[in-house]
Amino acid sequence: MERAQEHRPGEGRQVPAARPGEPGAALELLVHGVGGTTPEAMLNDPRTVRVTGDDIAAVFRRADDVDAERHPTARRDGPIPEAYVWCNLTSGNGTRALWLLLLPFMVVNLAHWMRPTARNRPRTVRLYGVLVRLAGLSLTVLLVAAACEVALDLAAWQCAGTGTCAARHSWLGFLSPEMSDGGWWSSPGRRLALAALVPTALTGLLWYLSLRTWSAYESQQPLTADPGAGPGEGDTGTALGRPGFWYGRRLGARLRAAHTAAGL
Repeated sequence: MERAQEHRPGEGRQVPAARPGEPGAALELLVHGVGGTTPEAMLNDPRTVRVTGDDIAAVFRRADDVDAERHPTARRDGPIPEAYVWCNLTSGNGTRALWLLLLPFMVVNLAHWMRPTARNRPRTVRLYGVLVRLAGLSLTVLLVAAACEVALDLAAWQCAGTGTCAARHSWLGFLSPEMSDGGWWSSPGRRLALAALVPTALTGLLWYLSLRTWSAYESQQPLTADPGAGPGEGDTGTALGRPGFWYGRRLGARLRAAHTAAGL
């Protein structure tokens, strides 16, 4: 992947744009398996160019196909191959497993985008969005409540308050009045206050993971339209084709604050 270069379509040379009415260039998306590979091997060409993405995941083309959209009729031997290289998404240290904590919230996010078509029904769309966001907040409350149940109720209150249970779990000995001979942490209030650090830390971890994704993705400025493109050329007619579809700086910040407040 070191040989791949980063390039923007139309950079460095002038290519005539396609005339109105001409058919667009067909694309063939190539995606490798879990084993990972290089864009050169996927495209069977030593000269590859990164057309979009970053060092973690990106789409590559052959150097000769970078500006293929501007002259689609010049290519007659089949669709334009593009290689999606995502092998770096699964590489890293063990802390990447913490992202599994956000898996339930990803399902709620998918539920938002799976909303059935409701044209000319703005109230229904807003109501659906409110219900989905309430479901996401309920997941945060449920996760933090489960941590409170384990840390405060089961561990600090019940187990540490019972001598036989504290004897079987030596790491709770300093919280038990019998095991610690009435130590400073053995009073019920101090035990619960110390155990409350567990759900607080969990809420802080969720906030940190959300901040990481917000900084890396949602807060990135959308791509600007090509100055040389005519009116309407940059609009594909679909939501995914809009330049600001993935831009959620304000909305992501508000949702992160709401989930943090719900967890606390």
